[in-house]
Amino acid sequence: MAADDPPAKPIGPSIREVPEGDTHERLVCADCGYIAYDNPKVVVGAVCGWDDRILLCRRAIEPRRGYWTIPAGYFEQGETTAQGAAREVEEEAGARIDIEALLAVYSIPRLGQVQVIYAARLIAPDIEPGIETIEARLAAWDDIPWDDLAFPSVRWALHHYREYQSGAPFAARSNPPGELGNL
Repeated sequence: MAADDPPAKPIGPSIREVPEGDTHERLVCADCGYIAYDNPKVVVGAVCGWDDRILLCRRAIEPRRGYWTIPAGYFEQGETTAQGAAREVEEEAGARIDIEALLAVYSIPRLGQVQVIYAARLIAPDIEPGIETIEARLAAWDDIPWDDLAFPSVRWALHHYREYQSGAPFAARSNPPGELGNL
């Protein structure tokens, strides 16, 4: 390209506008009208129990490397949310699970996430850290490292799991009142 050539025309969605029939500003291709939707990502995971202990994973990746979490990660094409949760447990802790119930659906608008979390039982107590995990362990309730949990939604899920385990009537939960995960 010579110095006096006009700048190359952007290819694909490059104009920010509210498309006809829509209510949100989107990136739109000026040539073909293609609309690039930027919608929330779905995270799937599980609170996994074995006897009176809960599976926790210490993160080997950012964000929050070194902090504790439940096995969870991005939902993949071609799987159900339950399959995705089971895959995440296997990837992060080398464990297999039986899904028992939908535990919660959390909305984290600051991150553009919807988190679908299941209650599950480990098929066996054999766990092994995966590539995204520094350490995996089974922790009794009083041994959970509450001050070192990676995200507010991990705390919510652990408390919701405890409610679920109590045997009291239970329905899937959502964010606690006033909590949008914006910490």
